[in-house]
Amino acid sequence: MSYQLPKLLYKYSDLEPFFDTKTMEIHHTKHHQNYINTTNLILEKNNIKNIKINELLLKLDNLSIPSKQKRLLRNNAGGHANHSFFWKILKKNTKPNKIILNILKDNFSNLENFKKIFEKKALNFFGSGWIWLVKKDNLLKIITTKNQDNPIMNQINNKSLEYPIIGLDLWEHAYYLKYQNQKFLYIKSFWHVLNWDKVLSLFLK
Repeated sequence: MSYQLPKLLYKYSDLEPFFDTKTMEIHHTKHHQNYINTTNLILEKNNIKNIKINELLLKLDNLSIPSKQKRLLRNNAGGHANHSFFWKILKKNTKPNKIILNILKDNFSNLENFKKIFEKKALNFFGSGWIWLVKKDNLLKIITTKNQDNPIMNQINNKSLEYPIIGLDLWEHAYYLKYQNQKFLYIKSFWHVLNWDKVLSLFLK
């Protein structure tokens, strides 16, 4: 089973003016596709078949493959998983309902405080990576990961996993065409395209 580029549920232009059309197209068809191509090549070379992407991430450190290929697989399989997740949580014109607002209140005092903490942590993150809101035992926390690492990587022995319910790509390729060095504007724009309905379904999953 080879991984395939997931089809988006919207047009590249549907997230304008917050996420621009050109960036969305390049991000999806070039960057994401390259992660998939490299992942498939490594798996084929090592005769690894029929493994779902999340299962692959969970078992990554236990794979019996050369260390150089394992590092490549970490970056590229992580890139595929992260971007597949990212596309699913994007949609304009949704709002957090009472359930989400209460969840955020329990964990961060209120929605605005959550956004403030999230934005500050994202802005202060140095280099390439991701920022996440993860769920563990019905509790939420904000974490960052370097490069294309994913929160569930190598948690195979954990009884309670940290599952992402929000994720934002902090690599420059995600925003530089539109926002250049104004990373903060990109981070702020995220709230206009975050699919809160999907966030709720992920929390309740």
